[in-house]
Amino acid sequence: MPARPFSVLVLCTGNSARSILGEAILCQLGAGRIAAHSAGSKPKGAPHPGALRLLARKGIDTAPFRSKSWNEFTGPGAPDIDLAITVCGNAAGEACPVFMGAPLKAHWGLPDPADVQGSEAEVDAAFEQTWRRLDLRVRALLDLPFETMDRKHLGVELARIGQMEGAA
Repeated sequence: MPARPFSVLVLCTGNSARSILGEAILCQLGAGRIAAHSAGSKPKGAPHPGALRLLARKGIDTAPFRSKSWNEFTGPGAPDIDLAITVCGNAAGEACPVFMGAPLKAHWGLPDPADVQGSEAEVDAAFEQTWRRLDLRVRALLDLPFETMDRKHLGVELARIGQMEGAA
């Protein structure tokens, strides 16, 4: 068994929607195997209300989730990161953050549910769809023996996972 869980940082521009959901799913499903974090290049300052509503509906305590800068993960005392996953979509001209350093990198782009305009039910439906798509990706990751895979093979598998349903 590894000395510490595999550490994953989920990155997006605002760290208010997709990356927060990714962190939550990784924490929930990867308990013991994965230590999950999220951050953004231009954090919004607070998680999107639609993300918080969804987490609450899933029975997940929303208190630990906050919108934060990726700079928290680059300085002294920051946790070691094994994998940095960007979840920003590239179709809307959105700038995806690039995490510098030694972690393996993957792109699991998805449309931003925070961009959905409409009723609370319509926004919630967009967040549910994003949750489902991220959940499929996290389960595919957890099906892999990632702790013992070489970086090249794991990188190939992460790219395959990134092309799953709804990839942006």
